[in-house]
Amino acid sequence: TFRTGVLIGKDFPAAVSNMARDTIFPEDLAAEFDAVVMAGGAEQPRDLPVPGRELKGVHFAMDFLPQQNRVNAGDKLKDQIKATGKHVVVIGGGDTGSDCVGTSNRHGAESITQFELMPMPPEQENKPLVWPYWPTKLRTSSSHEEGCERDFAVATKRFEGKNGKLEKLVACHVEWKDGKMTEVPDSEFELKADLVFLAMGFVSPVQQVLDAFGVQKDARGNTKATVEGESAYQTSVPKVFVAGDMRRGQSLVVWAIREGRQCARAVDEFLMGSSVLPR
Repeated sequence: TFRTGVLIGKDFPAAVSNMARDTIFPEDLAAEFDAVVMAGGAEQPRDLPVPGRELKGVHFAMDFLPQQNRVNAGDKLKDQIKATGKHVVVIGGGDTGSDCVGTSNRHGAESITQFELMPMPPEQENKPLVWPYWPTKLRTSSSHEEGCERDFAVATKRFEGKNGKLEKLVACHVEWKDGKMTEVPDSEFELKADLVFLAMGFVSPVQQVLDAFGVQKDARGNTKATVEGESAYQTSVPKVFVAGDMRRGQSLVVWAIREGRQCARAVDEFLMGSSVLPR
C-alpha cells in the first residue's frame, strides 16, 4: 500500500507541513509493523551562509521546482515563485541547477546566469585518467541550450538589496591549487539579481525524520548503520532499518538500488532467520 502526502515525525517547517495530508509517528509504525525501512533521499539542501542570505528573493532550488510540478499537475498555488521578467542567478552547476535554468526560461525570465564553484571542465573527458569513475567533462543540457550565461570558478560573497528585497549579488572568481580555493585578486564583480536559486546539492536526510525515530547518526548527519554482518542495514533502534541516501548521504541512484536490494535481504533474514533474496 502506497500512502502519499504523509509526514513521518513532527516539527517540520510550515511550508512542508502544509503539503502533507497526514502525520504518522514512528512509535505507531513500530507498534503496527515488524520492521521499518527508512529509504528516503538526502533532502536537506546545502545552504550558502553569506551576508544577505535572508533577503526576499533567495530560495533553495527545491522551494522553486516542486511548485512548478504542482502547477503542471493542475494545482493552484497562491504564492508561486515566478521568474517572469526577472534577473535570475542559479548557484550550482548540477542537474538541479539545470532544471532551475529550464524552468526560469519557461517562465520568461529577463536574464539567467548560472554559477559553478569548480573550474570549467574539459569538453572531452580523459577516459584513461578517470575510468571507472564518473567522467569529468563539460555537460550542456537542453535547458542550457534554451538560453543562459554560464560562469565557472565563481564564489558568491554576499547578497545586497533594499527594504529586505534582493537586488544584486557580489561574487568573485576563484582558483584551485592543491585542493584549496583562493580568491583571484581584483576579480570581484556585481550582478543584478531579482531571484537567486541555491542548487548546490544536499548534505543529509531531513533531520526531523531521523530525530523522530531517535536513530544514531554519523558525523555528517546520516543514519549510522553498517552494510555487512548480522546487523547489516540495522539502525540503533530495534526493528528500524535504513538504506540509500539516508544512510550514505547524497549519492547516485545505482547506490540506492544496490542498498535497497541488500536491505530487503537483511529485513528478510531478520524476520525469517534466513533469506533466498539476492544480495
